[in-house]
Amino acid sequence: MTMENAMLLETYLKRLRLPTFLHNYAKFAEDAARSKLTYDRYLLALTEQEIAQREENRQTRRINGARFPVLKELADFDFSCVPGLNKQRVLELARGEYLSKAESIILVGSPGLGKTHIATGLALAACRQGHRVRFYNAAGLVNELIQAQDEHQLPKLLATALRHRLIVLDELGFIPFSPCLLYTSPSPRDRTRSRMPSSA
Repeated sequence: MTMENAMLLETYLKRLRLPTFLHNYAKFAEDAARSKLTYDRYLLALTEQEIAQREENRQTRRINGARFPVLKELADFDFSCVPGLNKQRVLELARGEYLSKAESIILVGSPGLGKTHIATGLALAACRQGHRVRFYNAAGLVNELIQAQDEHQLPKLLATALRHRLIVLDELGFIPFSPCLLYTSPSPRDRTRSRMPSSA
């Protein structure tokens, strides 16, 4: 490919917003030439890479948007330390069927048993399944609600929260207020969302 054609191609790829194509086309072309791949196989390989990278980017944005305090995987949870916890049931929940039914999960137990770890692991699984998730520390959420109310921004805050498929409320039992405040349904849409409160 001539320098002029390469510059033109790169300009077009930028305009089409195909960054992975732009980054990989030359290397993939060299590999295709060495392997004697057909043009359609070369194009397919580039397209697959673009799709994979976009999905990875979307997943990263969903995880960052959830605002987890710490990333904790279910695979790292030591179920032997909590013998009363049904491991099979937790792993079933990780498949996310409760989300399609808008069912809620309540995690209750003494401090230090790993409720936050389980909630985070389940919420991470939901992110990877393509769902929008928001993780709140309950005390932090109450402060946000009070501030939003004072600034006459409460409807905006609630509308933002309701765009998420799953809302995790961590440490619900550590703050002196009625949990009913967090369960006031501002609209019928709220009934299509899942919640995951954890409390001591």
